[in-house]
Amino acid sequence: MHREDGPSAQARVPEPRTPDQPGGGGLRFGVLGPVRAWRPGQALPSGSPQQRALLAALLLREGRTATAAELIDAIWGDEPPSQALAAVRTYASRLRKILDPGVLVSESGGYAVRIPSDALDLHVAQVLVADAEKSRAGGDRCQARALINKSLGLWDGEPLASVPGPYAEAQRARLEEWRLQLLETRLEMDLDLGCHAEAVSELTALTAAHPLRERLRELLMLALYRSGRQAEALAVYADTRRLLADELGVDPRPELSALQQRILQADAELARPVEQPTPATPQPARPHQLPATVPDFTGRSSFVRELGTRLAAAEGSVMAVSALAGIGGVGKTTLAVHVAHEARPHFPDGQLYVDLQGAGPRAAEPETVLGAFLRALGTADSAIPDSLDERAALFRSLLDGRRILVLLDNARDAAQIRPLLPGTAGCAALITSRVRMVDLAGAHLVDLDVMSPEEALQLFTRIVGEERVSAERKAALDVVAACGFLPLAIRIAASRLAARRTWTVSVLAAKLADERRRLDELQAGDLAVKATFELGYGQLEPTQARAFRLLGLADGPDISLPAAAAVLDLPVQDTEYLLEALVDTSLLESAAPGRYRYHDLVRLYARACAERDEQPPAEREAALSRLLDFYLATTAGVFALERPGDRLVDHLASTDYEGLTFTDRHEALDWLYREANCLLACARQSFVGARLRRAVDLLWAAKDLAESGANAKQYESTAVAARGAARSAGDTRAEGRARTTLTSVHLVAGRYDEADDEARNARLLAVEVGDTAPVFWSDNDRGIIAIVQERYEEAEQHLLKAVEGFRADANLVGAASALCNLSRVHLLLGRTASAIDLAQQGIAIYDGMGLTVRLANGRYALGVALTHAKRHPEALEQFSEALRMFAEDRQRLWEGTTHFRIAEAQLGSRRPAVAAQHAEQALANGCIGGDRMRGNVLTVLGRALDALGQTDRARACWREALAVYEHLGVADADQVRALLTPLAAA
Repeated sequence: MHREDGPSAQARVPEPRTPDQPGGGGLRFGVLGPVRAWRPGQALPSGSPQQRALLAALLLREGRTATAAELIDAIWGDEPPSQALAAVRTYASRLRKILDPGVLVSESGGYAVRIPSDALDLHVAQVLVADAEKSRAGGDRCQARALINKSLGLWDGEPLASVPGPYAEAQRARLEEWRLQLLETRLEMDLDLGCHAEAVSELTALTAAHPLRERLRELLMLALYRSGRQAEALAVYADTRRLLADELGVDPRPELSALQQRILQADAELARPVEQPTPATPQPARPHQLPATVPDFTGRSSFVRELGTRLAAAEGSVMAVSALAGIGGVGKTTLAVHVAHEARPHFPDGQLYVDLQGAGPRAAEPETVLGAFLRALGTADSAIPDSLDERAALFRSLLDGRRILVLLDNARDAAQIRPLLPGTAGCAALITSRVRMVDLAGAHLVDLDVMSPEEALQLFTRIVGEERVSAERKAALDVVAACGFLPLAIRIAASRLAARRTWTVSVLAAKLADERRRLDELQAGDLAVKATFELGYGQLEPTQARAFRLLGLADGPDISLPAAAAVLDLPVQDTEYLLEALVDTSLLESAAPGRYRYHDLVRLYARACAERDEQPPAEREAALSRLLDFYLATTAGVFALERPGDRLVDHLASTDYEGLTFTDRHEALDWLYREANCLLACARQSFVGARLRRAVDLLWAAKDLAESGANAKQYESTAVAARGAARSAGDTRAEGRARTTLTSVHLVAGRYDEADDEARNARLLAVEVGDTAPVFWSDNDRGIIAIVQERYEEAEQHLLKAVEGFRADANLVGAASALCNLSRVHLLLGRTASAIDLAQQGIAIYDGMGLTVRLANGRYALGVALTHAKRHPEALEQFSEALRMFAEDRQRLWEGTTHFRIAEAQLGSRRPAVAAQHAEQALANGCIGGDRMRGNVLTVLGRALDALGQTDRARACWREALAVYEHLGVADADQVRALLTPLAAA
């Protein structure tokens, strides 16, 4: 069940779910589960079943008096015992003794319970639902869903559980029906908000538990269709029609039949959520990502009108696209942001913004940008497709019918931005680029030139002040002329003057006059920007200038304060002082507290300054070496904290510069994922000379980035670059380790032939140079690959070598990993008992060393062995613990893989509904092993659905699995054909 509790919901009422939950000081009562009473931290005895029936009857009357006759009828119905009245009085007397005075009162020959309304869980749930209805009516579906979730969270099993009597039976049915209605409402809102992938798992389980409830079937069809599983959606309808005919002799209701027809017709409206989802971290339903417009925006009035008119046209029947082109520093971004703010009333559904970094060495990848846009629109991570085409299609679908402005700043070329364009009327795109996009079909092109002299002087005056400029107007004209009328150059010069009250405009003009030879080159494209930056750079203090030069050497989208301190070889406090000074001069931007970035053109200029001015030249290499050391030392520390006792860190290259130290695992993981882009950029930049080996080791130590599914593509491309650089350099040791990292990448993706090739070569290279660590890891990896490829005897040999090698290296953690993998081999060779024993040996090692992630892998391995031994309850216990650990460490793909194994175990325990739910969760998360594992999950899901009587949907799953297996050319296809054959014959 989804639980997304909004802040307002949490503040509104307490949750009287468990007896020890903190709350107010008074009594609390529960009927949405076992009938019970408690004070904070103290459960109260509720007595016999009949006594609980009396308490339930009084609680559900909401303070009204119940006569003795009514209570007798509620507890015993038509056949009360002879001493029923005396029994009622006895129950009431016992309850009065355990409750607070005045709670249970006697009046008019009957009894009543008088408590504050929020002391009963049922009333709390009713208030939450009422508030949810108000939020939904007001258009706030996200808040409504959160409140419904909070209400559903108050249920603790069957309402009035084990309470006897006809009254309790009737109320139990009423409350259960209400809970199902709430679930349907919540699931409907899930689909409205685009959370279809997450909803499939829950709906699969609910339709199995309530097969005749057509509304659940309808929601499942819609969720499957929006998840791209049209065949399964139609199969649900076929299963439903057959079931209703067999059980009730009726046809599906009209709404269900209409939905089937819309799916058959691929209705575009059907695929579009009503509103975008809000992720767990609260985000606005409508993105407003535009950077702040500059308060002193000046001139450009004709461009503002032209672009504004064009964007306003998007309200009609066109999708407007305008592209601004011009040299660096001409003010493209400033103008675009200003126009976008002016146009906001035309785009009430939001504005998206991205800096595409087109002028830098590594422009933003469209698929990465689309991922950020989809998240900003509320799409859950699990619902974001992998491929560029699928992400672009989903992006256009989400914008369909909405009015959103997309500002694509600093584009490299038309190819980069095509996937990022909206596709329908009502939306618009505004693009800035250094190149003129003549190959962008349908775009309104604008060439932005330098400012007119009047506009340039006006901008200068607004920054410096009317008084200072009017006193020296000619000098001011000389200044803006010397700046070539470039807005960025004018802004830098004026800001310098504004910050120095002792300077006159003439002083600034004279300083600019000294640069005339360089400023004459402003007509030659980018040299204009360099000349402008030269003015600001020349005014820096020596320490500031050094910081400016050296920080510009580092690749990556930005840089953290500790990393910058490593580059400069200075204490963090001194580094922050220098960086903030550079921010004041507009030569550096503050991306976020403690993080800094260069405009891409400023970075190029800073590097040119470093090439020209940094003395001795070796300091440039030293600065990058310190940055690499910082990342390697910190990443090794994170690895060691995650895997205490794993000796891989002892085999990494030594570092001269220290990294950060963490004591909290979550804080360490936060750092790793937050720094992923910068870390990988540093590694890629360092595949040269003396830094090559450390860069490869940095990649090896950061392998969690590939194994978790996060940053997987960036990690893979960096690993490929590492292998190429090491081979070109003739560094056998580095190449062997680079191939080891690539093995991990291919394993996660399920590319086993490629993984085996890399692992085999990594081992050969490592043996050649006596580099022991890759040998053990390659043996372990080749064992895993041989298992998947059903070469079990060979797998056993590889893994035995791995165990021996790890033990010789005193790497108990590595040995435990190999033992758990060896457990899988024994299992497949029919040695179930030894398989269980090997997995338990691995767990014992992990447990003794306090490991978490690897202990999860061990429990996973033991769970698989126990499943094959048909010891399903024990297997599920191991899988549950593994799942908790994987989730805690953000190993999303391992979470999905564990859900798959739980589905297998539940199917073996003859619980197909639960199995289907976990299989769906595995599909939503993704799994280690790529497409082949997806085929496995679909096969198990089909078996579960078949056991539930949903044969058409089962067949749809098996057909999809068969297509996967046939594409991969694996033997599993035969197994699925055998499953399909009886159905086809029938």
